[in-house]
Amino acid sequence: MSSETANIPGENKHLGNVTNSLSPDLRIGEDGLARPVWAYSSELMRDYYDTEWGNEVRTEIGLYERICLEGMQAGLSWATVLNKREAFREVFHGFDPDVVAGFSEGEIGTLLQDARIIRSRPKISAVISNAVETIRLRDSGGLVEFLWSRKPQIEYRPATLRDIPTQSTESAQLAKDLKSAGFKFIGPTSAFALMEAVGMVNTHLIGSWRRN
Repeated sequence: MSSETANIPGENKHLGNVTNSLSPDLRIGEDGLARPVWAYSSELMRDYYDTEWGNEVRTEIGLYERICLEGMQAGLSWATVLNKREAFREVFHGFDPDVVAGFSEGEIGTLLQDARIIRSRPKISAVISNAVETIRLRDSGGLVEFLWSRKPQIEYRPATLRDIPTQSTESAQLAKDLKSAGFKFIGPTSAFALMEAVGMVNTHLIGSWRRN
């Protein structure tokens, strides 16, 4: 998971013990479970790994939110986005595309003054335009079908974080398709991270408790 590996601390009180028989990129936590090192950068990141990352997301709101959050991450760390996620959910009304699509210029101005979120006009505008395109896709099967019909038919078996690509042929095509559908702030790398996050590809390290 390339977007998270930059957040690995050199030393952290939440870091588990190293087990030599496992991948050098796995740690055993106090609960006895093996996780990748990035999952120990904070309790929030660990909970995200344990309960959400890699789980299949098959709802319109869930996928729309993930696309927007991947866009918000551009140039930043995933930890930054995750720490602001609840604020994003508040200001974007639970990422309800029917509400966000109708945001006015005045509401954009208010968001640009909200220090709890990432105050980038292009990124905020992308969330709004992505809502419009999400609604538009309902006439041709919807966002869920659009994304999951492009699920890669490939099995990843990474032993280390270096074994996980940052992008793929399939993620490049997905990014191209999303852009053609009008979505903003999505490229091959963010599309691959999206596929990882929503369970379209399994890049859990071999030996991690969540691998299977």
